[in-house]
Amino acid sequence: MTKQSRVPEENAHTRLVDQLLSTNIIDKHQENKRLYRRRLIFGGLVLSTLAALTTIMVLTLFSSGFALSKVVMLLAFLVTLPWLIIGFWHAVIGLALMRFSSNPTAQVYAGTPLGTLDLKKPLLNKQTALLSCVRNEDSPEVAAKLEAMLQDLDRLEQLNGFSLYILSDSNDPDHIRQEIREFSLLRARWQNRIDVLYRRREINTGFKAGNVEDFCRNWGDRHEYAITLDADSFLSAEALCHLVSKMNVNPRLGILQTLVLGLSTNSFFTRVFQWGMRLGMRSYTLGAAWWQGSSGPYWGHNAIFRIKPFTQHCLLEPLPGTDALSGPILSHDQVEAAMMANAGYEVRVWPVEGGSYEENPPHLIEFIRRDLRWCHGNLQYFKLLREPGFKLLGRIQLALAILMFIGSPAWLTFIAMAILTASIAAPGTMPFDPFYGTILIVTVMSMVFAPKLATLAHVLTVRNERKEYGGFLSVFISAFFELVYSMLLAPVMAIAHSIFIAQLFAGRKTQWGGQARQPHGIPLVLAAKKFWPQTLFGLCGVIWMMDYSLADTWLLLPVILGPLLTIPFAMITSKPVLGMYFKHSGLWALPEEKKTPLELQGLSKEQRRVEMELAKANRAAATR
Repeated sequence: MTKQSRVPEENAHTRLVDQLLSTNIIDKHQENKRLYRRRLIFGGLVLSTLAALTTIMVLTLFSSGFALSKVVMLLAFLVTLPWLIIGFWHAVIGLALMRFSSNPTAQVYAGTPLGTLDLKKPLLNKQTALLSCVRNEDSPEVAAKLEAMLQDLDRLEQLNGFSLYILSDSNDPDHIRQEIREFSLLRARWQNRIDVLYRRREINTGFKAGNVEDFCRNWGDRHEYAITLDADSFLSAEALCHLVSKMNVNPRLGILQTLVLGLSTNSFFTRVFQWGMRLGMRSYTLGAAWWQGSSGPYWGHNAIFRIKPFTQHCLLEPLPGTDALSGPILSHDQVEAAMMANAGYEVRVWPVEGGSYEENPPHLIEFIRRDLRWCHGNLQYFKLLREPGFKLLGRIQLALAILMFIGSPAWLTFIAMAILTASIAAPGTMPFDPFYGTILIVTVMSMVFAPKLATLAHVLTVRNERKEYGGFLSVFISAFFELVYSMLLAPVMAIAHSIFIAQLFAGRKTQWGGQARQPHGIPLVLAAKKFWPQTLFGLCGVIWMMDYSLADTWLLLPVILGPLLTIPFAMITSKPVLGMYFKHSGLWALPEEKKTPLELQGLSKEQRRVEMELAKANRAAATR
C-alpha cells in the first residue's frame, strides 16, 4: 500500500478513536464505582482472613507459654501470609466466576469494551510491530515459531497489519552467525509480503527492557502498537488480531496481557509442572482480574502495548548504587505496568485460554535459574517502593512481588524456629497447642493448593472440560501425583531462593546468559554440584528426626524428603525418554494434545522441518 493510500485509512482510524473518546463508550465513572466496591470487598476478605489466621497462630504458639523463638515464628508466619491469602481468594472468586457465569471474562470486565474481531476486515496497514527479543538463543527454533506465526497470519490474510522486528542482544559469535543465517532466510522467504527487520545491539544496555526501549526510540513512530515476544513465545493469528482489535476499540488501553499457556513438551519435569500451573492460573487470573480491573499485570511477553504512551511514561532508568540490587531493573514488566497505570492508561489481562503459548524450562536447573532471575528483579523493587510516580495499588503490587520471594526464607525460618522450640521444650510438655495447631495446618494447606483445586473442581464437574483433559481417571491420577510433585519441589525452591537472597544482600553480582530450552538429561556430577545444599538440608533433617517418633514429625516429611531427594529428582525428571513415555500415557495431558489447534499444527510442521534440516546439516558435517 502506498503512503498516499494509507492517509484515508489512518484518518478514518483517528476519527474512530476520537469518536470512542468523545461519546464516552467507556463509562469510566461507573467502572471506577464498580471497581471500588470490588476492591473494598476483596480488601475486607483479605484483612479478615489475615486477622483470623494470625489469631489462630497466636493461640497455637502462646497458649502453652511465651518464648522468643515463638515470636520469631509469628513474625515469619506474617511474612508468608499475604501471598497465601490473596491466592486463596483469587481462587475462590475465580471458581465462582467459572461456575456461576456463562461468560466469566465478560463478567469480570462488565461495562468495558471487549471488542469482537471481524476477520473479513483488514487491519490498519503496519499498525502493529511484532518484537521478537532474543539473546544467545536457538535461532532455528525461534525462526520456526516466527515462520509459523507469519503463515497463520497469511492464512487469515492479515499480514498487512504487522511488521516483524527481531531484536537481538546476542554476544556469542556462534549464536550471532546462526542468527544472521536463519533470520536472513526468514526475511527472504517473506520478502515483499511483510517487513522483516533483524537488528543486533553490540551492547545489551538495560537487558530486555533496554532492547525494547531501543526499538521504541528508533522505530516506534512507524507503528501504533507493539506485541512483545520472548524467544519461546508463539501466538496464533487470531490471538494477534484480537489483541489489536481490543486496543483499537479502547483508546485508554495501554497494555493488554494474554493468559500464556505452556506448549506441549517432551520434558517430564516441565510436563508435570505446567499441567499444575495451567490449573492454578485460570482461577487465579480470573479472580485477580475481577478486583484489579484496569490496574492489572504485565508479564513482559505475549502482550500488546500502545507505543506512544509506553515511550513517554514507561522507559526505565537504572537503579542508583553499586550493590547487587542496583543497575538495570531485571523484572521490568510490573514496573512498566505501574507506570502506565499512573499515566492514566489501563493495564489489563485477558484471562482466556487459547492462542498464546510459551515453552517452560526443560529441567530443574533451568527452572531454578529462571526463578532466581525473577527473584533478583523483584528484590530490586525495594529501591522503588518510596519513589514518586506510583499509585497506591502499584506500590502494593510491587510490595507483593517482593514478598513472593522473601516468603521463602521466612518459611524456612518458621520451620527452624519450630524445631528449636520443640527441641528446648521440657520433656513431656507440648510447646504448641494441638487443637489450634491442627486447625491451622489444615487451613493453611487448603489455602496453599486452592488455585489448583478450584480449577480442578471445575474441570472434574464439567463434562466437556473433563473430556478435554483426558477423562476423570486421568485427571484424578494426574492431580494426585502433581500434588506430590509440588510438595517435594516447594522446599527445594525455598532453599534455592534463600541462599540466593543471602548472597545478593552479601553483595554478590550475578550474570545471566541464554536459556536452555530443549530437554536433555542432567548427569550425576552436575546434579550433585548444583543441589548439594538441598541434599545437606535433607540429611540434617533426617538426623534430627531420628530422635523423635514418626507420629511427632510426619508433618515435616515433605520438607525433609524433597531436599533429600533433589539430586535423583532432578536427574529422573530431566530424562527425555520419560517425558516421551508420559506424553503417550495420557497423564498430565493438555487439551491441545487431545485436539491440536490449527495454529499449533502449523508450528509442529515448521519445527519438524527445522529438525530435518539440522539433521541433514549434521550428517553432511559428519561425512566431511
